Amino acid sequence: MKTIESYKGFEQGPIRPPSEAESLLVRISRNCPWNKCTFCGLYKDTKFSLRPVDQVLRDIDTVRFYVDKVQSVQNSVGAVSSRDLRNLVLDDGQSDIQALHAARSFVASGMESIFIQDGNSLVIKPEDIIRILRHLKESFPQVKRVTSYARSHTIAKISDENLSAMAKAGLNRIHIGMESGSDQVLKRVKKGVDKATQILAGQKLKRAGIELSEYFMPGLGGKKLSEENSRETADAINQINPDFIRLRTLALPPSAPLTAQFEAGEFDKMGEVDTARELLHFLENLDGITSTIRSDHVLNLFVEVDGVFPDDKEKMMQPIRDFLELDPSEQMLFCVGRRSHRMARFSDLKNPVQRGYALQICQQTGATVENFDAVIDSIMQRFI
Repeated sequence: MKTIESYKGFEQGPIRPPSEAESLLVRISRNCPWNKCTFCGLYKDTKFSLRPVDQVLRDIDTVRFYVDKVQSVQNSVGAVSSRDLRNLVLDDGQSDIQALHAARSFVASGMESIFIQDGNSLVIKPEDIIRILRHLKESFPQVKRVTSYARSHTIAKISDENLSAMAKAGLNRIHIGMESGSDQVLKRVKKGVDKATQILAGQKLKRAGIELSEYFMPGLGGKKLSEENSRETADAINQINPDFIRLRTLALPPSAPLTAQFEAGEFDKMGEVDTARELLHFLENLDGITSTIRSDHVLNLFVEVDGVFPDDKEKMMQPIRDFLELDPSEQMLFCVGRRSHRMARFSDLKNPVQRGYALQICQQTGATVENFDAVIDSIMQRFI
């Protein structure tokens, strides 16, 4: 006999894209149904499950309840203090503090966007996601954007009619971790999808009128497959023309299987200079698209790679070209400065104060031209 899961209160999952920092997080599934990618350690040793739709709807209703409470307090006293929050919890008869804090943040951000969690939300039945989307629209009619993560493999199996119905119900952006367009790389990291399916899924979303963010992971192929990783990914992107291209430079969290492969000498991880060269090759091969590219993550070396194709292409590539032409000691200084947050962008290398800070970090860590990639790896662990 199947056990009926009891409702334990409002839930939120562990991640969302940086672009969804101000979104209300609505969890309809837990963890990742695939969970085999070697570069990801987030969901390892966890079990995937779908939340009952009625419980998701109850989450939405609870947040709506607290949104009304928060707005009522704001209208009467002008702001919601921690004491006001405690009083709400004590007096409302529901006492769901997590939902209350979510509602307070949602109100503070302007209530414009909602992100549906966890790692592959569209794995649920189309009629269920449509029911949830409609309830969100009814509960928060002012919301401008409802987004979610999804796997290409999952999207490819959904009919065009169902995708269009989801768009009509309010789903207007999907984030897909393409990571790579190279079949060799995808197979090596156990992504569970091939290039053709990535392209198919992207094109299906575009036809449905749903905005698409595709993620590229420079460095995922290692040294041996670097050129192929950039070339094949650019080719896939060119065939999709997504609304957004988002960069997520490879990092190796301790819990990721790829980290163990690297430590065992089975993965030839690239350093900063080679990864920059791969990124430049990727940008050079993007053609015929009108995508917006974003370098909106702390793992990326160049924040300047931010603009719209085709007009901003040369502007985005120039800092990388300038970096690759530097003396190795200057390359080291910029990389250490950027990774230690003493420099925010490539032009900061010319600032004497910021150069001084970066030089201090190099001296403190013992960074040299020969070892600075290893030094940076240790610095980056705090951001993974």
